[in-house]
Formats: sequence, structure tokens, C-alpha cells
Amino acid sequence: MDSENACPNTRQPPRVPAPGTLWTDTSRGDRVGEFRGVAGPYWSLRPVGGGREWEVEPRHVRPALLMEQLRARTARLNARSRGEVL
Repeated sequence: MDSENACPNTRQPPRVPAPGTLWTDTSRGDRVGEFRGVAGPYWSLRPVGGGREWEVEPRHVRPALLMEQLRARTARLNARSRGEVL
């Protein structure tokens, strides 16, 4: 975990990341999403392959682990190969 972004021993949220970086929403069963921006007190995340954005409190996110990133990207590529996404 990047010590500059995450604050595991405090309740402070991580700093606002760059758009497109992958984060894990721990309040939704470790769902991985791309950071899209800030909406009031919430962060907006979107599924890696596109789709409906959702909002999450920054204290419920952590940087996505490499395995989670790979899983999300592979799922997108598989959906694309089936013609489900562009």
C-alpha cells in the first residue's frame, strides 16, 4: 500500500488520486473501480469496463491490489471479446 495515499491507522481519507486510477471499495465487497472525481464528500468510481458510476466515502477505499487490477481488467477484456462492451 502506498504510504503517501493511504492512512491505515487513522480515519483520514487518502488524498484525491488521479482520474483513472483503480481503487477498491471496501464497503461494497471489495468492488474495484476507476476513480472519476469528487462529488461533495464522496468519490465517484466506475467499473473498469465502463458502466454506472457509484459514490463512496473516501474512508472506505484503498488502492486496488495488483491481483484485483488484473481481475478487473481481464473481466473487461472477456466481456469485450463476447461483444458486451466496446
